Amino acid sequence: MADKDLIKQWKKDEKALFSGWDFSYLEGRMIEGHPPWDYMAMAKRLLKKSKSVLDMETGGGERFSSLAPFPKHAVAFEGYKPNVPIARKRLKPLGVTVVEHRGSKLPFRNGEFDLVLNRHGGINEEICREISRILRPGGIFLTQQVEFNDMLDLKKEFNVEPKWPSNTLRSTKDSLAKAGFSITEGKEWEGRYVFKDVGALVYYLGAIPWIVDDFSVRTRLNDLTRLQKKLEIQGGLVFSKRQFLIVAEKR
Repeated sequence: MADKDLIKQWKKDEKALFSGWDFSYLEGRMIEGHPPWDYMAMAKRLLKKSKSVLDMETGGGERFSSLAPFPKHAVAFEGYKPNVPIARKRLKPLGVTVVEHRGSKLPFRNGEFDLVLNRHGGINEEICREISRILRPGGIFLTQQVEFNDMLDLKKEFNVEPKWPSNTLRSTKDSLAKAGFSITEGKEWEGRYVFKDVGALVYYLGAIPWIVDDFSVRTRLNDLTRLQKKLEIQGGLVFSKRQFLIVAEKR
């Protein structure tokens, strides 16, 4: 069993506030690799050529806001209710309408946008068809995705199975092709996350609850204690990071 001071720190990290999609709490405690492409730079270039844009699953609008200025018709949607007022506060002054929305059926008109951006928002066949529907012919869809087996080694530590097995480069490309897209670019990459203390991992798993369902320090104390011992031997906890990028044009 971990000592009382460690457990106290883990519970403090568990209760620490997480807002929007801001991981600054972990500065210096978590290091993550980055893929060779620059999603934000690509989005910025595409945005300059666009008259209308949609950002899917915008979180608190942290990244989308950095792409300003926006065209006259700029929309973002977010499905996690606590993030919606955060995104509105950040994006409304920039001329962006923020819509609260969950589900595959998108609440937008046929051909409403010429650019759709998606950084780490969920995708399936139905969503691909919906993205095609709301894009005009020749419109562009840019997405960076977390592959379904991202952090597979971490999930094994907690004896949980990866979710969303269709979330791979090949499967997503196939779904987009069926929905009427031509794939102009498709890349995948593997890197790593490094956690310098177990408390940083506690905070991360609390902020992203779908990695380990119903995670808490209390219910996972034995797993955290085992990871603490591993950290003391290795000097850090290293886990795999897998992402892919797709640029697609509506035919």
